[in-house]
Amino acid sequence: MREVPASETPPLTEGPQVVETHMSWVFMAGDRAYKLPKPVSLPFLDHSESAARIAAAEREVVLNARIAPDVYLGLADVHERGALVDKMIVMRRLPAERRLSQLAGSPEFDGCLREVARVVASFHAAEEPVINPRAAGADALGENWADNFAVTDALVDAGVDAVDLDRVKTLTQTYLRGRRPLFDERIADGFVRDGHGDLIADDVFCLVDDGPQIIDCLAFNDDWRIGDVLLDIAFLVMDVHRVAGPAAALRLLGWYQGFSGECHPSSLAHHYVAYRAHVRAKVACLRWQQGDAPSAALAKEYHDLALHHLEHGRVRLVLVGGGPGTGKTVLSNGLGDSLGWAVLHTDDIRRGVAASAGEEVGAAAPGEGIYDDAHRDAVYDELIRQARILLSGGESVVLDASWTGAHHRRLGTDLAEETYAELVEIECRLDPSVAKERIARRREEATTNSDATAETVDHLGALRDPWVSATGVDTGGTKATVLGQACGVVLSDERP
Repeated sequence: MREVPASETPPLTEGPQVVETHMSWVFMAGDRAYKLPKPVSLPFLDHSESAARIAAAEREVVLNARIAPDVYLGLADVHERGALVDKMIVMRRLPAERRLSQLAGSPEFDGCLREVARVVASFHAAEEPVINPRAAGADALGENWADNFAVTDALVDAGVDAVDLDRVKTLTQTYLRGRRPLFDERIADGFVRDGHGDLIADDVFCLVDDGPQIIDCLAFNDDWRIGDVLLDIAFLVMDVHRVAGPAAALRLLGWYQGFSGECHPSSLAHHYVAYRAHVRAKVACLRWQQGDAPSAALAKEYHDLALHHLEHGRVRLVLVGGGPGTGKTVLSNGLGDSLGWAVLHTDDIRRGVAASAGEEVGAAAPGEGIYDDAHRDAVYDELIRQARILLSGGESVVLDASWTGAHHRRLGTDLAEETYAELVEIECRLDPSVAKERIARRREEATTNSDATAETVDHLGALRDPWVSATGVDTGGTKATVLGQACGVVLSDERP
């Protein structure tokens, strides 16, 4: 680490500008900025002693030099009566007008976002994976959420509806309880790294000649800085959403994925962005409690943003059923395409189950061969097994099956409870004569892999148990009309 000699340090008597935070002072003079840790003792750090402040300054330079080596120039000694009492971080002064937050809405904003995504992806790639469940497991994240809630409960007195406060808690707990395998997989796959920890748009400077310069990483707590790379970029995604809107935030995340090769279910991105927004809500709440009245509105803004992303990150299990020819496969595929959700079909699984058992795959009479009770049970068991993996991994799933028997529907209900997924049941309803006409037409056109015939319609219709928990959808209309009705059912309780 370079010690900056006094000859390279302009005296602070030249009318410096001073910026004060709860942890430090920053003096800006000429083309330099000098950051001096405060002698404070806070719940999350103790800088009351000189040795602790000096160690913190040294650590901050080392950590920030990983991503902004041209900004963090070294340290300058601070003496009092001849004794070393502190060290200041010497930094290249960056132009405030080039902050990413200030560039929002400008013609160059998208280009800056793309370059920032590239820099962050390269930064993450240079760090070694941290295989530590305490760093990014569901329990650790749950504890962090709980710490936030202990503060944000007070926002009920700052204009945040108590219903919204409870809703955030419920959605958070539901997601974490059902997605443990996802968090474990992220750790095992090497997505946990020593990141930045505090990526906000105000700390990203997009310079014309030198590109993005990202400063002020979270240096005082390793546990808060080490985490999933998606959680790291999610902080900036959240802040870009706030200053430039959701479309810009989505572009940033997409560019980051393109540069990093990182893949994830959209629900996880929403959860992480929500967490980052909630952290900022907590910070604003603390400031409001300390007498800063405007922070109440800011806390509500962040809390609303957290709730928005938690709503959009809900994991759902959709059962789409009905007799042959009712359009359930077309509707299932339409839901999957429209919502970006996984779709599983019993027609596909049936062939896989039969093939794995060495059985001949082909048409059979209703209730016989690969359509008898034993084979039907095996198909539903495999359908549920595959859906469980997807749901536990954060993916919403549409299951396309006849769902004729109540006992098979209970498998879906039990799976939703097991994985803390929200269950939606849709029954495709159509006059049997129309269903038979559709089956005859598609068999003539060879546009389906279904073995269903007109006889199958009558056979399954006779076996069908009442499905009172399902919402009926008339599938006699156009594809667009039917899909619109089904989307309305699936998203009926989703808040904007």
